Amino acid sequence: MTTSRREFLTRAACLAGAGGAILSQAACSAAAADTDAGATTDGDLAPGRQVFRMEPIGFVEKSEAETCIRLEPRYVDGLLGLDGWSHVNVFYWFDKNDQPQRRAMLQVHPRGNPDNPLTGVFACRAPVRPNLIALSVCRILSVEGDRVVVDDIDAFDGTPVLDLKPLIPPDVGFRDLRVPDWAGPGR
Repeated sequence: MTTSRREFLTRAACLAGAGGAILSQAACSAAAADTDAGATTDGDLAPGRQVFRMEPIGFVEKSEAETCIRLEPRYVDGLLGLDGWSHVNVFYWFDKNDQPQRRAMLQVHPRGNPDNPLTGVFACRAPVRPNLIALSVCRILSVEGDRVVVDDIDAFDGTPVLDLKPLIPPDVGFRDLRVPDWAGPGR
């Protein structure tokens, strides 16, 4: 019998349980069934494809005084220990571009500059793309209650935040990093 990665991870989580307690088989079965709750099929998609529902964990708040990520109350406990990191990867949704015609765009001139070569959206960081997920690396200034105060973020005030992950040394230790001419230093 083969086991999907999701089933494996769900079973592993069940064995560990909350606080290290072993959960009952019934609780594990319920948890496994619940892993599919966020994924649905859509009549417009090819058979077997899924649409996933995501909800923001918080929102970007920008003012002249500071920039922060304010988390929804139910996610605040997830900030424990984040203050020990210098930088955080902030994943957010390009909500201002969430229109079918913008999601259908697959080639752009990077940075909106027609002097830059026509480039596929997967080869640049354009805000138009099939899935409007964005990423910014931010320096953490402080973690205060439900707020992560950062130095800056390339997002608008009110932008929905999907996830936060600390920037760890292997993330930045690339050797032989290569970028196209249009993305080079000073451009």
